[in-house]
Order: sequence, then C-alpha cells, then structure tokens
Amino acid sequence: MHSSHHSSYSSPSSRELSALGWDETFAAMFAEHAAAGLLPARIVRVDRGRCDTLTASGPVRADSSALSGADREQMVCTGDWVALRPGPQPQVVALLPRRTAIARASSDRTSHRQVLAANVDTVVIAVSLAAPVNAGRIERLLALTFDSGARPVIVLTKADLAERAGADEAAVAALAPGVDILTTSAATGVGLEQMAAAVTGTAVLLGPSGAGKSSLANALLGRERMDTNEVREVDGKGRHTTVHRELLALPAGGVLIDTPGLRGIGVQDVADGVEQVFAEIEAYARNCAFGDCEHRSEPGCAVQDAVVAGELDLGRLERYRKLMRESQWAATRGDARQSGKRSKTVKAITRDLRATYRFRDRQR
Repeated sequence: MHSSHHSSYSSPSSRELSALGWDETFAAMFAEHAAAGLLPARIVRVDRGRCDTLTASGPVRADSSALSGADREQMVCTGDWVALRPGPQPQVVALLPRRTAIARASSDRTSHRQVLAANVDTVVIAVSLAAPVNAGRIERLLALTFDSGARPVIVLTKADLAERAGADEAAVAALAPGVDILTTSAATGVGLEQMAAAVTGTAVLLGPSGAGKSSLANALLGRERMDTNEVREVDGKGRHTTVHRELLALPAGGVLIDTPGLRGIGVQDVADGVEQVFAEIEAYARNCAFGDCEHRSEPGCAVQDAVVAGELDLGRLERYRKLMRESQWAATRGDARQSGKRSKTVKAITRDLRATYRFRDRQR
C-alpha cells in the first residue's frame, strides 16, 4: 500500500495538524513513529520537564523529561514536532529533525546554543518608525534569521507617529537588500492586511519592546491578544493553572510563536547569516588583489576603495566586523566543527578597525 502515506495526510485529523504546520515532509519523517503507535504533536510551551502540546485531537500536557538531557540543542522547544506516546500519562519520546531553528548564545557562556523556536518559516522583524532607526539591531536580527533558515520580513510600525517616514524607509531598505519591507500603523490600520498576507507558515515576531509587536500579533490573530494570553486550565490535581500560550493558530492558516525568550538575542556562530546580510561587503572582498587581504590599508583592497569612493558606508563596515567578531568569539568557545564555519576572508575582515580609521584619515 504505497499510497497510505498520502491518504493519511488528507484524513480529517491530518487537516487539523496541517493548520499547525504539519506537511508531507514531516509525515514522511514520522512514518516509523506512526508504525509504532505514536502520535505527532507540536510543542506549544516547555517548563521543567513537562510541556504543552497540540495534537490532531486537541491540547495534551505531556512529560518531556526523556528529551531534557545534556545536549541543549536537542532539548524540546516551542515549535518542535515530536512523537507522543499516548496514555494516562502521555510522554514525548522522540524529536523530529528541525527544518529551521532560531538559536542564541546560551546565557551561561558555554559553547552550547539555546534553541528558542523550531520549524519557523517567517521571521517578522518589527521596527518602530516612532524611534530612530537602529541599524545594528536590524542587521543582527537579519543575520539571526538568515542563519536559522527562515525568511525575514521587516515590518515598519507606528507609521502614524513617524517624523521622517520616507527617509527611514529608505535607510532600512539600504540595510536589507532583497528583503520584503512593509509599512504599517495599528492606529490607522494601514498595511496590516498586507502584513498578514506576507506572514506564511509558522511565524515569530522579533524586535525590541515598544516596537509594536503585540499590535502586530493582534492584527495577525484578528482579535485582541489579551483574551488568548492566559488560558485557565485544570491540572491533574483539579487545581486551576494559568497557561501562557506561546504557539497560536492564525485564522488565515499558519501559526504564531510568541515567546518572551525571543526578545533579546545574542548571536553565536552566525557567520553564514552575517555574510548574507552584508552581501555587498562580501562581493567587494572577492575583488581584492590578495586572497588574504585584511581590508585595512593594503594596496588594491577593493573594500577600502569602496569606502573611499563613498560606495560603502564605513559605519556599515564597522558593524559587519563587530557582528562577525561577536559571532566568532562565541564560535571559538565551541568545538572545531563550529569554528570551521568561518572562512579566511571573514577572519581577515573582522580584524581591528584602527587601521581603517588611519587609512580613511590619510585620504582626507
């Protein structure tokens, strides 16, 4: 029966799952677990060896202690798809491979990364037009998004409070070539429908507090989020417990992950993502006369030529180096596998800036 996989995919229970982001690829990876009588479930929230999950037949609170071992990157997190052993005390027994993972440097300064959200398709980066544009923060969130494998969408919020909307939109566009940028206002409703249409699959909202993330969440959810923020449930002992929902199904299809852990994120070993964000610097670097150019004061350095010619903003070059240094520093604490991600060019470009300043000053 080679078609059983497809017929099971279109069964009513699988339709429930597909609203949560389940698809044929996950179904194929799950086949062996299905044969063992396990159920697919998506993790909503994890706390101390227990987790809230959503299954085809509704929410299930399960024991996840089997997957909270030493390897921090393999601990279950919001957005993961897992295999659930049903029964009076449901248990999470296996983790499906992640399609994407948003991770940050762990707070205890070890080489482990902490995965904050898994299987994310779209990252909405909220940028308030009511505040000065923080280029470094936008570049950092873009690097993190590209490195995770998800697709970034920049949503400019509070357009009704913008003093220099046009100039700020242009400034953001210069930082994010090729990235979709939408301008919105929760107060007037402008741009909110386009924003909802641009958010596909599983989405997370990133941005500093005050950037208007809750208003965007409300617009996506089509209702006031406060109603959904705290769901009172009866736990096994009959007491009411307050559950903070962190994975919410969107009315138009798709899922929103909202977790406090996604608010401030340190980057770790995201060299690949940084190279994508600063693609133009990488392109200049490829034209250097020497393969091991340090982009400081060497003759024939295309990066320096671009700075002097006014084609490349020195501030952007500095932020590139800073982000690379931060990413590298975290990587060097890890093992050789992580450090191996860094290319020679990157090592050279991240060297110190003093020579750049000297070089620039000599040109004046």
